[in-house]
Amino acid sequence: MNNHYHFIGIGGIGMSALAKILLQKGVTVTGSDVAASHVTDQLQDMGAQVFIGHRSDNISQPSTVIYSTAVSEENPEVKQAKRQGMEFLHRSELLHHLMEGHSPLLVTGTHGKTTTSSLLAHLLVFAGLDPSFAVGGVISGLNANGGHGAGNYFVAEADESDGSFLQYAPFGAIITNVDNDHLDYWKTLERMIEGFKTFIDGVQSPKHLLWCGDDEILQSLKPQGLSYGFDEKNDLYIENFRQDKWKNIFDIRFEGTEYTEIEIPLIGGHNVLNAAAVFGMGIKIQIPEDKIRSAFTHFKGVSRRAELKGEQNGIAVFDDYGHHPTEIFATLRAFKQAIGHRKLIVAFQPHRYTRTRDCMSEFGPAFEPADEVILTDIYSAGEPPIEGITGEALFTKIKESSSVDIRYVQRDKLAQFLSSSLRPEDVFVTMGAGDITKVGPEVLQLLPQ
Repeated sequence: MNNHYHFIGIGGIGMSALAKILLQKGVTVTGSDVAASHVTDQLQDMGAQVFIGHRSDNISQPSTVIYSTAVSEENPEVKQAKRQGMEFLHRSELLHHLMEGHSPLLVTGTHGKTTTSSLLAHLLVFAGLDPSFAVGGVISGLNANGGHGAGNYFVAEADESDGSFLQYAPFGAIITNVDNDHLDYWKTLERMIEGFKTFIDGVQSPKHLLWCGDDEILQSLKPQGLSYGFDEKNDLYIENFRQDKWKNIFDIRFEGTEYTEIEIPLIGGHNVLNAAAVFGMGIKIQIPEDKIRSAFTHFKGVSRRAELKGEQNGIAVFDDYGHHPTEIFATLRAFKQAIGHRKLIVAFQPHRYTRTRDCMSEFGPAFEPADEVILTDIYSAGEPPIEGITGEALFTKIKESSSVDIRYVQRDKLAQFLSSSLRPEDVFVTMGAGDITKVGPEVLQLLPQ
């Protein structure tokens, strides 16, 4: 391994996790990002040199340059590093190198990767196994999205969005589901399914491969390993699930043993599936049942996953990363169950023109659990606009296909509008993978103190 790595876009959630691991291993890390953030501040506190803004003179000494799929060939640092003949590694290639000598336990799937991998990393830390980990969200109890441990296991998300999950041959894996997302990369669902099949074939220990048997596409692939889900045909199946306000309680039957009244402070059936997969993996790597149960009750969640940002004047403000219709519906249904009679108001920022186009007809039904929806402009994530795919077009489509009370507000007017329209007892949720995460704190600032 080289002794100097330079990250272009070091503040990103995936990139910063890898930078933290290198820093903890005593490696020199530099990097750049378009703006300072609490992530870049944390990296600097750990010893990284971080430049704000992408400039050619940020590349001043020999290093291995780490980039993500989002980094353009026209980036001045890419051009400068090429002129100097430096080595380039995609972040997935660096992750591959970091996992060498470990037993990787990878989590992949269209939805649920971050919660599942975070819970798995939390479990291994709690059980004293000292894992290394790199996940797509900040694990609240650890205040980290990445870490270097002395233990055998390495927990990481394997990203299917750009096909980079095919870089790895993990010891074990959890596969949460396969859905029609990331077609900007895969082009067709069939090609994405083929990608998942290749990933499955690369898992080294089938008895440490857990896959969701309730997912029809995964069923059709007939993976080796162990299926999990609510259907009793699964190898691990969930019974007696109930949501009690902000926690889930459920039983599991697995390999001849019944595990009753498992509790976890997460909401929604989708998170019961995620937790059941982690419980099963914990059993398979021989973590004692009482340790798993205790780890679950001590789990404090993940940033941007039904995360409470604050309360003001009786208004609760949450933030959630959900941006695909399947995720939105599951999360809002769980919210509605948790809050009872209170009004659920959602501000949604569509993410990417391609996803908005591919899922246009599915968004209406996804918002049915909400009492009121405020739709705002599409967050491009660097994509060029697509003719006819606009926030206004999506608004019209949702109006046609759903009875939900919906209005359209421009992104720059959102915080002001919400601060004047929210009422005591309302539960307000920002949803989306873009900069809508900033709106909740803005609203809390604007609400009367």
